[in-house]
Amino acid sequence: MSDNDGKKTLGVRGGPRSGNVKQSFSHGRTKNVVVETKRKRVVVPKPGAAKTGTGKAGKSIGDPSKRPAGISDAEMERRLKALQAAKAREAEEAAQREADEKAREEERQRRREEAEAKEREEREREEALKAKAEEEARKKKEAEDAAKRAAAAAAAPQATEQKAPARAQKPAPSGGAAAPGRKKEREEDRSRSKGRDDGRRSGKLTVNQALSGREGGRTKSLAAMKRKQERARQKAMGQPVEREKVVRDVRVPETIVVSELANRMAERVADVVKSLMKMGMMVTQNQPIDADTAELIVEEFGHRIQRVSDADVEDVIQQIEEDEADLKPRPPVITIMGHVDHGKTSLLDAIRNAKVVSGEAGGITQHIGAYQVKTDSGSILTFLDTPGHAAFTSMRSRGAQVTDIVVLVVAADDSVMPQTIEAINHAKAAEVPMIVAINKCDKPAADPNKVRAELLQHEVIVEEMSGDVQDVEVSAKTGQGLDELLESIALQAEILELKANPDRAAEGAVIEAQLDVGRGPVATVLVQKGTLKQGDIFVVGEQWGRVRALVDDKGERIEEAGPSVPVEVLGLNGTPEAGDVLNVVDTEAQAREIAEYRESAAKEKRAAAGAAATLEQLMQKAKEDENVKELPILVKADVQGSAEAIVQAMEKIGNEEVRVRVLHYGVGAITETDVGLVEASGAPIMGFNVRANASARNSANQKGVEIRYYSVIYDLVDDVKAAASGLLSAEVREHFIGYAEIREVFKVTGVGKVAGCLVTEGVARRSAGVRLLRDDVVIHEGTLKTLKRFKDEVKEVQSGQECGMAFENYDDIRPGDVIEIFEREEVERRLD
Repeated sequence: MSDNDGKKTLGVRGGPRSGNVKQSFSHGRTKNVVVETKRKRVVVPKPGAAKTGTGKAGKSIGDPSKRPAGISDAEMERRLKALQAAKAREAEEAAQREADEKAREEERQRRREEAEAKEREEREREEALKAKAEEEARKKKEAEDAAKRAAAAAAAPQATEQKAPARAQKPAPSGGAAAPGRKKEREEDRSRSKGRDDGRRSGKLTVNQALSGREGGRTKSLAAMKRKQERARQKAMGQPVEREKVVRDVRVPETIVVSELANRMAERVADVVKSLMKMGMMVTQNQPIDADTAELIVEEFGHRIQRVSDADVEDVIQQIEEDEADLKPRPPVITIMGHVDHGKTSLLDAIRNAKVVSGEAGGITQHIGAYQVKTDSGSILTFLDTPGHAAFTSMRSRGAQVTDIVVLVVAADDSVMPQTIEAINHAKAAEVPMIVAINKCDKPAADPNKVRAELLQHEVIVEEMSGDVQDVEVSAKTGQGLDELLESIALQAEILELKANPDRAAEGAVIEAQLDVGRGPVATVLVQKGTLKQGDIFVVGEQWGRVRALVDDKGERIEEAGPSVPVEVLGLNGTPEAGDVLNVVDTEAQAREIAEYRESAAKEKRAAAGAAATLEQLMQKAKEDENVKELPILVKADVQGSAEAIVQAMEKIGNEEVRVRVLHYGVGAITETDVGLVEASGAPIMGFNVRANASARNSANQKGVEIRYYSVIYDLVDDVKAAASGLLSAEVREHFIGYAEIREVFKVTGVGKVAGCLVTEGVARRSAGVRLLRDDVVIHEGTLKTLKRFKDEVKEVQSGQECGMAFENYDDIRPGDVIEIFEREEVERRLD
């Protein structure tokens, strides 16, 4: 049975294709196989064969019997013509190539001759200059010899006449020998130059050659050989081989890496390293060098140096010279200062018709606030409310620095207090005018004259005392004198003629900063110059950002803030320090670069402060710290100023035995990171107007970390003082209760020596401590082993009675010794 089951095989009409062979196998199987046939070789006749054949046109097309099969006479003739055309074309190209090569060779020869002519001219010019120099030297020598001869002729004329012919003939051989000498020198120079050009070493390598660097012990690199060939080619082409030196202005910072210095000079790194090694500095290309060393290298290579510093990044913050024509009036900035509980915030509330004091914890101001008030006359005033507590001295100092006028609030019933004096000093340091507001004049115990008199002690002379400081009697509760106070402020502001340019880049001071959970880092900024707009890029201290939103003192969003306008700025990348200066810059890259520089400078300053101590000082401090107990704490507050005030208050707590150490302080909620930070030390976390989040609370419960919350700074300081007092060792006080005199000493079996004593003063107790005095010198201190009255053991013996005493583990007692009896009492100590 076949593979196709009797079916007819497919094929081309007319039978099977040529080249296919049908094979038959056993059992009726068949298979078609393709047979490959080779083509016959086509033999092209030689050009000479055309002469043997004859035709109508005089051309031969060869013998038809020797022609390949299937090629006609026309095809053969066409192929012969193509072959002849190709050969003619090859001949023309070969002739053209020969002509081009000949022209190039002539051009090279011409340039070589020009170069040799130039070298010859240069050599002749050098020889002429050298000959001229030798001729001048010869003439100079002849003049000297003539002078010597004239001097000698005056002394010995006969000797001069005999030696004159010899001297006259002397210059001739020197002049005649000059040419052969110069020729010899030129030959030596040519041989040396030939030896230098030929990069091959002749003879053996000596130690001197290896050390001098002329024979480095290794062959030239491929790049060096290529450079040499390129120079030779340029020289043959008549091009200048040596390029002119390009003098560059090289910017060099305080420290620079060697490879970077080489790149800026466009010099090879190896050459720069070699120059440094010649100067005695064994450095590699990756090591930094200082600016002074870099300056020497730059000058050695012929470049100009430009010293730059890392602090130059702050040059983008331009100090613009204000033009008087651009200045416009601005609202005054008034800071309310004074002692705690003298009614500063209440007075400001009465002016603003607001109720700020009702929201203060404990009735005291613990944040610095900024508000704007519009008076009945239409003028706008900017008020800064500062805390009066002793811990907030830094806040009061900042308030005085950014203000134009200080309003000193003094309670008429309390008069001048410590923080009142401090506020006066801050105002004097800031050199700003002061207005005294004598508050609480509605109270029965009010005595404004007493306040004025006490202010005289601090060089504050009010107008009623013939001074120049305005004073106003006011009452925040009844509203008495508020209009007069505003009128005094307006008058003082008019005298100051406050102006600023609103059409420039903004500049301001950070009054307060905090970390808001929903809004991120927020800074209260008082704009001092220019106008701060939404979208401005700024840098403030070690932080930078873009103004995402501006919020005024009423909580409303605004588009821009001009001079003397307090606003909350959103869009910072971190919480700045209170008191930092805000500057608007052009680009985000500039802001980031300035912030990074300031951060690195602050780190270096802190590191330098820590590294400044010597080893002896560190050892001494460690020895002192052995006897000092520390109370570690971690502080988190709602705003930067409060955290700063708390840390300053903690630093004042303690004495030579106990001190408080703040592990960390910051703003914002208490997080799990804070709990992990205090876990090892067992320190408590003090939260001031902040709370711990859920994860921090769970972590604190698991690790046993104590978290305390406070809203009044008094309570926090008092609790830390109490905790630090617990670390103090108890004070031991001694109370003398009696004296006894030894009259006789007895030896008792099983007891030892027993002193027969007479209690001369006070009382002798069995449980009390005793000292043995001999000639008023203490020779033993201990306790009693027994106290007997006759044969009975008693607890105490009154004055004037006799008794027997025996010391515990001590027997050296003599008649006439005095026994001092005392009791010890432990008293718990507390920090002031």
